[in-house]
This record gives sequence, C-alpha cells and structure tokens, in this order.
Amino acid sequence: MEAAAVLGWLLPLLLQAVPGAAGSRPCSPKYFGRDAMVCVCNATYCDTLEPVVLPAPGTYIKYESSKAGKRLERSEGSFQPSLSAPGIEYNLLRLPMACSDFSTRPYTYDDVPHDYELKHFRLPDEDVKMKIPILQRASAMSKSPLLLYASPWTSPAWMKSNGDVRGKGTLKGQAGDKYHKTWANYFIKFLDEYAKHNVTFWAVTAQNEPLAALLTPPDFPSIAFTAAQQRDFIIHDLGPALAQSPHPTQLIIMDDQRINLPHWAKVVLGNATAAPYVAGIGVHWYLDSIVPPGSSLEATYKLFPDRFLLYTEACSGFLTLRFSVSLGCWDRGERYSHSIITVLNHFVAGWTDWNLALDLKGGPNWVKNYVDSPIIVDSSKDVFYKQPMFYHMGHFSKFIPEGSRRVELHRSRRCLVCQLEHVAALRPDGGLVLVVLNRFGWDVPFGIQDPTLGFIEAVAPANSIQTYLWSQK
Repeated sequence: MEAAAVLGWLLPLLLQAVPGAAGSRPCSPKYFGRDAMVCVCNATYCDTLEPVVLPAPGTYIKYESSKAGKRLERSEGSFQPSLSAPGIEYNLLRLPMACSDFSTRPYTYDDVPHDYELKHFRLPDEDVKMKIPILQRASAMSKSPLLLYASPWTSPAWMKSNGDVRGKGTLKGQAGDKYHKTWANYFIKFLDEYAKHNVTFWAVTAQNEPLAALLTPPDFPSIAFTAAQQRDFIIHDLGPALAQSPHPTQLIIMDDQRINLPHWAKVVLGNATAAPYVAGIGVHWYLDSIVPPGSSLEATYKLFPDRFLLYTEACSGFLTLRFSVSLGCWDRGERYSHSIITVLNHFVAGWTDWNLALDLKGGPNWVKNYVDSPIIVDSSKDVFYKQPMFYHMGHFSKFIPEGSRRVELHRSRRCLVCQLEHVAALRPDGGLVLVVLNRFGWDVPFGIQDPTLGFIEAVAPANSIQTYLWSQK
C-alpha cells in the first residue's frame, strides 16, 4: 500500500525561503523550561537539513531528535559481518474551501440569498491575496508537484437549515433538490476559480467533520451529515458533478473521527452507485483513544482495500483551558510520532497536520478555538519557533516520499525491542527507511538485521526518535 509523506496544511515550504538554504545548518535553541526547547528562525537564519542522498551499500545514515536537545542530528555508520531540496518536504496540503474556524472571520464564496446559479460566486481577498500566492510560492519551491486537497466547513447561510454559517445546521431539503445541486456546483465553481490561477486540486473531501456535534462547540462553521445523507448527496449531486466537470479531482468521504469506522465506509462504499465516485476515506485523530486502530482502520481496509485511508487533520492543544500553545513541549511531538507510526502500521497512506503555523496565542481563530502548532510565529520579534512537533514530523516526511510502501518487520522475542514503536518503508528509489520512537525515560538497546547486508547494533536514547536510511543496491 502506498504511503504518502506526512503533510501539513498550507505553509510548509515557505520556511525554506531564507538566505543560504543549501546544505545543513544547526538549530538555534531557545528554552522555555528545562526540557522545553524550540529552534528559533528569523529572516536571516533558520536551521535546515542537507539534501537526502542514499548512502553507499553496506552503510546507513541515522537522524535523531530527542527531548535532551537533538533535532534531526545526522550520523553515519556501517553494517557489521541527490535527491531532495532542504526542509522536511511536505507534499500534501489541505486547504479550507472559504472559511474555517482558523480564519479571521466567517465568510463563504456566495452570500447572496437564493443564488442557485452561483452568479455571485467569487474568491475573496483571503484566497486571492493570501492562499493562492502562498500556494504558488510553495509549488515553485517544491522539487515535486504538491498534492492539494480542499475541505468545506460550511455552505452559505441561505443553504443551511439554521440560516447561519455557524452551528449544526444541515443543508436544506434533501439529496437531488436545488439546494444540494447548488452545493455540489459550489465545489465545481471553487475548482474553476482556482484553476484560473493555475492551482489544481488532487482531491476534495465531501465535508469537514460532518458529525462535528460530537466534539466542537455550537458556534463553529459546519454542515451536519449522517453517513446515509452523505451517500445520497454523492449519488445524486456531488459525484456526478465532479465526474462531469473538467477537473480530475478525486473525492474523499467522511473526513471525521475514526470512531465512525467501519460503519461510515459500509454505508457509502457499500452502495454500488456511490462507491465508484469515491477514492478514499479521510480520518481525524481527536477521538483515537476511544477506538483501537485494528477495529476501525484495519477493519475498514480489509473491507475496502482499493480505497485509501488518509489522516486529514490532527493538532495538539485543542479544547484545553490552559496552554493551547506550549513552546518546546516534547510530549506533544511524541504524540504526533506515536499517531503516525500507529496509523501507518494499520494501512493509512498519509498523515496531515492541521496548522503548520500559528501565532503565540494559537490563532488566529474567530471562534477562539486556539491550538498548538509545529511552527509558532512571534511577529513582534520577527521570528518563528520550530517546535518538537515539526521535527517529529520531519522524521517521516523528509525520508518517506510519496510512492513508498510500508514493509513488515520481524521482531525478535527480546522484551526490550517490544518497548520501541517503529515503522519501516521501501522508498521508490530502493532505499529502506526505519523510524524508531522511544517514549520511555530510559535508553533502549536494539539491533537492526538486514539479511542482505548484516547487522546494526543501536541504542534508542530516552525520549527520542530516530530515522535510519540505507540502500540495498
């Protein structure tokens, strides 16, 4: 199964737009407590990695980050008897269609009541002056095409049952009527308008968190759908609209918590008319602790192995009364890595962070849903802080490119090995990648055996993450 690189929302590659980006530069550390460290970046300096090049056969490269202060520190070794640009190489980006809660205001693309032909549909300044230029700059800096996908939070208020972009209203009427047809055509108009700016989308999700009432406050922008309502909307409206449009854009269903799996997939993909329109299933991480990955993700994959599973949103610091932003928090980075390793080992193809960059408060956010982010910007000092979350994601996104395939590891019976979390992947260039996470407060010795090359004797330091890269050629 293909494993797309780990990805973020909107600003990933702009972080490399600083002078002297060639080669590697070390972290400029700043501490917010004994173990709470960020790497400071400004207009003239930011740490970065050297291009990833596979080592010679019989040797390996190791990258290590740790609570003790290492950040993607490189070392080399041998088994015993240019490939990319600087940065951590996000390649999949999620964009809100019109506003999300992380906008500065609520807005849609057509707020003229009863405009069923969408004659007044237009992109506002948020899209034309901010989103689109940033996407164009990111695309120009990327070594390979970026896969963009878009998600709607809300329709215009005049389409909703509660008459407000906020709250848990549904679309008025039922599938196949003028409201649902107009909402489906709204997707196509969005794709049309972005295409005029040479921005194309690999996929759209049918709705961000259609069962948001389970988690979000009542003033969030949203549209409520059940699985059956989404199925019928796809059958009668959205599926045909996408299929008949000039855009080769794929459709992702659910885009909500994995507690809804495999039920949601059964309802939509179990329908012979809806299923051909659907490419994959979007999953959010917020309620992962409630349901095991085996009975949700793996069960869904076994039922529908020809549809991809993609984690489409995750963040730390959500719905907390204190410390939405926790500068230098290693634990939040470990939660990212733990999630990524777990879901990749249960047939998920990729993992998307919610916001790559936020301010010191965890916003902007017009409903005050402040959260944490891998990048925190202090505009008053013209600097930004690269959090441990940034480096944890880099241990995957930098080294597991699109087109990689997860490979199974055979573990020995030694108990120490069982303490370590890990995932391995075969890259398209033939390289092998192993990511090892140690969430314990003590060092754990372990070994890596490649039958074709030999053995690596290694140690995972306390509270660390390591990426090993080698070639069998």
